[in-house]
Amino acid sequence: MGRYRPVSSHPAYALSMDHENRLQMLSWLQKPVNFQEVLDNEHFEPVRADYYAGPPGKPLQLLLQARTDFLSMWRASDYREIVSQIRILGRQVVLVNNPALIRDVVVKRQDNYERKSPQMRRALEYLLGDGLFISDGETWRQRRALVADIVHMNRVPAFGPVMEQTAGELVERWRAMPEGTTLNVLHEMAGLTAEIISRSVFGNQLGEDSAAAVTDSFTSYQALIDSINLGYFIGFDDGLPILRTPSLRRSVKRIHRIIDKVVEDHLAGHGDHNSMVELLIRRQQRNPELKLDVIALRNEAATIFMAGHETTAATLTWAWYLLARAPWVERSVHAEIARVCADRTPTIEDVPQLAWCKAVIEETLRLYPPVPILARQNRRADTLGDIAIAPNSLILIVPWLLHRTESLFSEPHRFLPERFMGDRRPAPYSYIPFASGPRVCPGLHFGLTEAVLCLAIIAQRFRVRVAESHKVEPVCRLTLRPRDGLPVTLERRS
Repeated sequence: MGRYRPVSSHPAYALSMDHENRLQMLSWLQKPVNFQEVLDNEHFEPVRADYYAGPPGKPLQLLLQARTDFLSMWRASDYREIVSQIRILGRQVVLVNNPALIRDVVVKRQDNYERKSPQMRRALEYLLGDGLFISDGETWRQRRALVADIVHMNRVPAFGPVMEQTAGELVERWRAMPEGTTLNVLHEMAGLTAEIISRSVFGNQLGEDSAAAVTDSFTSYQALIDSINLGYFIGFDDGLPILRTPSLRRSVKRIHRIIDKVVEDHLAGHGDHNSMVELLIRRQQRNPELKLDVIALRNEAATIFMAGHETTAATLTWAWYLLARAPWVERSVHAEIARVCADRTPTIEDVPQLAWCKAVIEETLRLYPPVPILARQNRRADTLGDIAIAPNSLILIVPWLLHRTESLFSEPHRFLPERFMGDRRPAPYSYIPFASGPRVCPGLHFGLTEAVLCLAIIAQRFRVRVAESHKVEPVCRLTLRPRDGLPVTLERRS
């Protein structure tokens, strides 16, 4: 018999103690979240939130469900190629889950929909300032060209040795541990990708302690940010600033202090000449009209660092969960690595031949997109499908829904890397783990190459085991992670 595992409800995210105490006082706002996972021989449907089954016509109840966990607010009927709308406190919210209309939003009418949602802007402005991820208008256009050039796909091979060396160091550290060691692989992957991106962005200056401090501070920052900006729904078109609690201030100060020092060292001529920050500084020196002062440089460096390590760490963590539950896929991955690399460590030159490894990463990104909700705010009135949209409405493009729509992906909840093998590719605008259009993630090729290469280097030497009894639960805050991380046991491969 297959295994259907409902998972009992929990608060939807890990919290620091002061934030947890505040939420306990507001526990009536927390809605239950149930999860399911199906494993039947070689048919594996990894964990996901149950469909929302609350009564229709209750938008405030739906809002509270979203505040608890974005992934649990969707009905079965939302997993279709549709455009639909609801109103919450008079604010229009439009769901766009149709590839053709998504293209309209992100490409054809991008000038009307380029702004990120008030929630995302407010959630990140304290940390990232006017960084590329949340900026728009002329600032975005100038910075986009600059950052895109620095992380362009043609530059990725130059960062290959950093990826190889850093992943190799992790393998050696794991090999020094006793057989059967248990650890939190989310923390391990966050440390790995933070070190890779820190060496790439900042050169070799950051160091393990500072990289860990930035990673831990961002984890704390995510936990402290509310999922919903209520000010937007009660009439403030730009939402309201977030409450800067002492805990939040501490997290941001730690991050800014570390990154500022590196930027200032580079400006003083003490930086690594091959790093991304050095490239930013050189470009500013050649093009002073960019107006990249110390704060702007820090904002862009912080944006590259946060986006560059968090999303890849989450992707690799989900990939280890999927491979642990699907050993038939893991065997194919191991066979491919042995065929392509024999006993030598995989390198960036091997990535084009690692088709199974790449397919596993792409299928992981389909099932667990790092940013599962892409929210925009339109400047002007418009029409999408048969829905008239008022200015300053909330437009939701949800990769979590889109990637699990049956008309676009057969057996959409099933882990099936084969759907990305050979010449098979998803229909345009149906698969957008890195967003799409002009605001597509500029580090797409860097992140995808890094994930494939790290997966291959680690899988060559280890099996990563998740206990069958462990209840994995996806949690959507700013990014999509397993709640409380993912405890695993390491098994050496001969």
